[in-house]
Order: sequence, then C-alpha cells, then structure tokens
Amino acid sequence: MAILETQGLTYTYSQGTPFEKTAVDHVDLKIEEGEMVGVMGHTGSGKSTLIQHFNGLLRPTSGKVLLDGRDIWEDKAKIREVRFQVGLVFQYPEYQIFEETVYKDIAFGPKNMGLDDAEIKRRVLATAHDIGLKEELLDRSPFELSGGQKRRVAIAGVMAMEPKVLILDEPTAGLDPAGRDKILSHIKAYHERTKNTTLIVSHSMEDIAGFADKILVMNKAKLFCYDDTEKVFGRAEEISAIGLDVPQVTKVFLELKKRGLDFGKEVYTVGYARDLLIKQLKEREGQ
Repeated sequence: MAILETQGLTYTYSQGTPFEKTAVDHVDLKIEEGEMVGVMGHTGSGKSTLIQHFNGLLRPTSGKVLLDGRDIWEDKAKIREVRFQVGLVFQYPEYQIFEETVYKDIAFGPKNMGLDDAEIKRRVLATAHDIGLKEELLDRSPFELSGGQKRRVAIAGVMAMEPKVLILDEPTAGLDPAGRDKILSHIKAYHERTKNTTLIVSHSMEDIAGFADKILVMNKAKLFCYDDTEKVFGRAEEISAIGLDVPQVTKVFLELKKRGLDFGKEVYTVGYARDLLIKQLKEREGQ
C-alpha cells in the first residue's frame, strides 16, 4: 500500500476572487513506502503547493491526501499528528534556528512529541551523525556555525522526529558545489539508515539524478510524469521542452544517439557514463 496518495487533489488560491489561480490540478499520485523521490518542476509549476498538502499545511480545495491509506483531513483535530509523521523542511531552514545550543535545536521537535530525555538524546545523536555534525558541536550555539552547518542543524531537527516521510524543499539552495554534495550525501545516508520515504524538491536534475529511485515532474499545475528515474530521463527532450534542464551528461549522450551511437540505456550521471564508455572501449579493444 502507498504511504502517500493523492486522489483528484486540487488546490486553488484566492478562490472566488479576480486573483483565483489553480496551483494543483486534479493530481492522482501514489508514493510507496521507502522510496527516495525527486520532485521537479519549473517555478510556478505547483510542486511546492503539492508538497505542502502532504503534511496538512494546505487543505485541498477538492480531492484527498491519504497517509497510510487514511484521509489526513478525516479528523481535523489529528492534523498535528500528521505533521509529526510527515516532516517538511522548507528552503533556507537555517533562518528558523533559535535555540541556545545545537543539541536543543535538534531536540526541539522530539521534545514537542512528548518523548522522554533518553529517547530524545538517542535521536539527537543518531541524527547528528547522519547529517555529519560532530558530537562536540552539540553544546555550541548554532549561530557560531558556518552556513552549511546551520543548514544541517535545521534539517536534523526535522529528521530527529523520525517522520515516516521526510520532505526537503530545495535543501541545497544557495550552497556552493562542495556544500551541496555534502548535504545530499548526508540525506542519502539518513535514507539508507532509516529506510523512510524521502522526497527532495529541486530545480536541478543534476542534484537528484544520482540517487532518486523515482522522479515526479510537475508542469502547469498538473502531474507531468512520475516514474522510475531511468524512464523519466528517457523523456529528456520532453522535459527540456517544458523548461527543465536535464544533466549535461544526458545531453551529450542524446547527441551521440542522434549521431548513431546508441548505448541502449539512458545516461544521467557522470559515473555511469564513465563506466559505460570504459566498457565500450574494452569491448572494441577485444574485437
């Protein structure tokens, strides 16, 4: 059974006014438990509005959002519980840091869940390790840390609630390439340890191509596609046509295909391209 499902999900801003705009239009979607999903779409495509429905920050104009098969709005009084189960990390979450120490900031969510001190400590230490924060940093003020470290503290605060579903909205926004790679590698480590469903929203296919099991693409408020990563990159030309930039290595191999050199598979990471080319060269040497 899908851990997250939408049925005819529609959301309209400023309904009944001259500014009315449908941001999500009749989206039917099923996300299975344990998947790592990349969520993509150009600005205004509806992707951010969509993910805010998953934990009840927005209520559908029509349609349903199901968590473990149950409508999250079935009982409005329980929406707080939904937000513990579906954790959402907004863009630039470091601006929401406020506690005296890194430990207290990461512990804030678990404490609000009513957990005891021992369980809170376990979660803080485990999550700090996942996100690459050394234990000696936990007693420091988060405001003494670098921008990348602050970002990881803020992400850890949501991870520590151990949600069934973790959603990160542009977690690498504003970071340099080294910081971006570090954040993504730590998110991957968290996913591998917990086996929880993880969604990463990004403008960059380069960011998510290497480790997403599936990719969800929104376009003009509708679900453009949701499929295995390789199959989505098989539609690279269509994706480019709706304003998304596919990885450079994919463009190179598309051009090679046009010129008669077809490798038989979609290429979307540099590492895979390297291995494919080395294999091709060895086969030719052996002829």
